[in-house]
Amino acid sequence: MKRALTLCLAAAALITSFGAQAHGAVTPQAVDTTGLAALGDKWRDENPYKGNKLALKIGGSAYNQNCARCHGLEAVSGGIAPDLRLLDRDCATVKNAAKKAACLKEVDAYFLSSIRAGKVRNGAVYMPPFEGIFNQEAMWAIKTYLENRRETN
Repeated sequence: MKRALTLCLAAAALITSFGAQAHGAVTPQAVDTTGLAALGDKWRDENPYKGNKLALKIGGSAYNQNCARCHGLEAVSGGIAPDLRLLDRDCATVKNAAKKAACLKEVDAYFLSSIRAGKVRNGAVYMPPFEGIFNQEAMWAIKTYLENRRETN
């Protein structure tokens, strides 16, 4: 029994180490935001492209080239990283329109801070920062795509 447990733990460690190296060195892909309204230097605190069809198209391409390897193809997580279709799930049940708008604005702020600064815990990088790699237009286009992929259940 003890030997079987040791073998299981060794196998799990081996699988985990291969999984951690599966992506190798990942280089973010450039996002062409041609055609989107320029947003300037001041960072927006809400998604200015909500419902914009071009932003949706650009965001889908940008997401699938840069985010899908961790967050899942078509924004359907395989469990490695959070399912981004659920970002604003807490806002979905808010009945009061003003409170719902405030909730969605807060989610936009959280999304933007996450994509700009990345996620680091205990010195380990869980998500790299994309500020300086993606412009504001690209980040909001990705958010537009995620809003379109929103899980409604």
